[in-house]
Amino acid sequence: MALMRYDNQYNRRTYPPVVRGSERDIIVIEDLVKSYGDRKAVDGLSLSVREGEIFGFLGPNGAGKTTTVRCVSTLTNFDSGTIRVDGVDLLKDPVTAKSRMGIIQQQISLDKDLTVRENMTHHAMCHLMSKKEREPRIAELSETFGLTEYMETPINSLSGGWKKRVAIVCALLHRPKILFLDEPTTGLDTNARRLLWDVVRKLNIDGATVILTTHYIEEAESLCDRVAIIDHGHVIALDTPHALCTSIGSMAVEYVSDGKTLYRYFGTRQEAKDFAAGLDEDSHILIRRTNLEDVFVELTGREAGLG
Repeated sequence: MALMRYDNQYNRRTYPPVVRGSERDIIVIEDLVKSYGDRKAVDGLSLSVREGEIFGFLGPNGAGKTTTVRCVSTLTNFDSGTIRVDGVDLLKDPVTAKSRMGIIQQQISLDKDLTVRENMTHHAMCHLMSKKEREPRIAELSETFGLTEYMETPINSLSGGWKKRVAIVCALLHRPKILFLDEPTTGLDTNARRLLWDVVRKLNIDGATVILTTHYIEEAESLCDRVAIIDHGHVIALDTPHALCTSIGSMAVEYVSDGKTLYRYFGTRQEAKDFAAGLDEDSHILIRRTNLEDVFVELTGREAGLG
C-alpha cells in the first residue's frame, strides 16, 4: 500500500465561512470592456458586490483584475459597459461615486519626501476636509493602526508593511463606504502580510465593504466572503471559497505518476482514502482539502499564481 500523508490544515480549517453584510449590491458592473490597443484587458465582465462583504478578485497577473478595479475606482476610463457605485452611475456622476471609495494601489502613492503626518494631511486636504475635521480623524486612525509614534517619520524611512498602513489611513480619512486593495500584500514578508490581513478584517467589521485583488490563494481563502475567479478579462467562476472548492470535490488526492504530479478530487475523505489505497506505493501521495488553486487549474489549465 502506498504511504499517505495528510495535510494538517484539515483539522484547522472550518467550512463554510460566514457571509457578512447584506443582500444589497453596493457595486454593480455590467458588460465592462476595457482595451489597450488590440488587447482586451476586460472583455464583457459583469458582477455585483454586496454591501458589507469582503470580495476578492483571484487570478494570474494580466487576467484583468487590476484593470477592473481601476475602472471601478475611476482611475482608468473604460470603453463600454455600466458601473454603479452605491447607486451612483459612474459615468454620470464620477465625483460623487469617487467620494464613496478609497483605494490602495499596488504601487503606494505616498510622497516619500514628506512625513507620515504630512502625507495624511495632504490626502485629507485633497478630499476637502477642514482642519477641524481632519486633525481628530488623523489622530484617531493613527492610533488605530499603531502609527502614532511614527507621525514625524519620513515615509522613505518606513518598511513596506508600515507604508501600507499609512496608505490605508490615507484612503480611510474621508470615511469611504468602499475600500479597494489592489494586490495589497505583494512584496511583503509573511508577518507583514498577516498583519495586513488583520487590518482588512477590522475595516470590514467596522462597516467597510472591502474589495481586493490577489493571486495568493491563501489570501483569498482566508479573507474573502466571495471570490470571482478572473481569466482573460472574464469572470469564469464566482461564489464563496467553500462553494468553489466543493464544486470540484471537497478532498484532493495529490500523487506522482511517471514523474508527473497528478490530482483527483472526491466528495468525501473516505472516497479519497479509498482511491489512494489503490495507488502504487511509490506515488508520494498527499490527501488534503481542495483549495482555490485546484479550482483555478481545473477551470483554466494553469496555476493562479503565474503571471
